[in-house]
Amino acid sequence: MSRIGKAPVIIPKGVTVTVQAGNLVTVKGPKGSLERRLAEEMNIATAGENEIVVTRPSDLKRHKALHGLTRTLINNMVVGVTQGYVKTLEIVGVGYRAAKSGNKLNLTLGYSHPVEMIDPEGVSSVVEGNNKIVITGIDKEKIGQYAADIRDKRRPEPYKGKGIRYSGERVRRKAGKSGKK
Repeated sequence: MSRIGKAPVIIPKGVTVTVQAGNLVTVKGPKGSLERRLAEEMNIATAGENEIVVTRPSDLKRHKALHGLTRTLINNMVVGVTQGYVKTLEIVGVGYRAAKSGNKLNLTLGYSHPVEMIDPEGVSSVVEGNNKIVITGIDKEKIGQYAADIRDKRRPEPYKGKGIRYSGERVRRKAGKSGKK
């Protein structure tokens, strides 16, 4: 039995979860609503007033893999509509900076042109100072993908440590060229 999959999803007060035919799960809460179609093989049922239980039909390898995933996706939706998610990025490097205008994120990353990124629907970004980007929203997957897309514009490099990194990420540094022989 999957340790994650067998744990029930606790539904806090103010959140409604509906499971429709074809495992279409809709979660509504104080921060908004999320909808997702999950694997049809999994059995998603409400147990009591404030719990959702996910069970698998058999012990096939595919069903074992989907068991924990399905439960985690539902839990992420519940946490998203109650608390929301936050990702923080830091920009390191001389002349590297970020600015915000409307829903556009303008990045100056040492290229010959500025890099513009538009916030996806349901995700908002805020620039603190010149070198800190805070991404917030209710969909964990969208926030993670947008943060990864921003980071891909200039990944941290190992020699000087310049680039865009997640807050708390440690960049493994390498020694540069050795001097004369």
